[in-house]
Amino acid sequence: MVTREDRREWLRQLRGAVYRGDGAAVVALLAAGEPLPVWQLIGDGAATALAHRADGAAAHAADCAAALRSRGWVGDVELAEQLDGLAGTGPMPLLRPLRVDLELLTEILEGDPLTTGGALDLQTGDVWPRSAIEYAEEDGSDVEAPDFEDGDRFRWVDGDSRDGYRDMVDFIDTVADSRLAEGLRDAIHGRGAFRRFADTLARRSEVELSRWFEWSSERKRGRARA
Repeated sequence: MVTREDRREWLRQLRGAVYRGDGAAVVALLAAGEPLPVWQLIGDGAATALAHRADGAAAHAADCAAALRSRGWVGDVELAEQLDGLAGTGPMPLLRPLRVDLELLTEILEGDPLTTGGALDLQTGDVWPRSAIEYAEEDGSDVEAPDFEDGDRFRWVDGDSRDGYRDMVDFIDTVADSRLAEGLRDAIHGRGAFRRFADTLARRSEVELSRWFEWSSERKRGRARA
């Protein structure tokens, strides 16, 4: 029986392997059993495994690409096409590849517009949160600030919570417990919806809370990729 702790540990190890660029470890984790449906994260790991020519990488990449296309969330098709290109089963996307920390990018893309937002360096892939930009531009700062007004180099973004709100609405539709689903619908009305939503899950179902974190992370990662 797979426990909640097993799922959490598997996900922790996968995140670590993807962060380290350890393709062999990714393949070993995917081969250990039925993977969690974190196909955006798995796809990044499969891409690394393909690049490192890890044994078994092609089969896992094909499975991931099929799952991404079947799910069809924002960013899924883009990642599936990238995996096909790396595996040699399809053309490589024509867009110029840019290595970006997608989790950091989600932090400036989504959330309170007053505290999020920032810029993406289209040359290096560096993500600059608004607070880091303000610090770099301060007089006396020890951080050398690039020219953030260079429109050819920087893509500016503002924070937006609307996609995150839609994630909560869509997630509620997948909750089998009708009483919990109704409680979650009540929680997302008015200011403080995100906090109340998470608090309701934490009080009433740790399993669904864990599933929400996986769901939300996947949706954000896909939007950042797109």
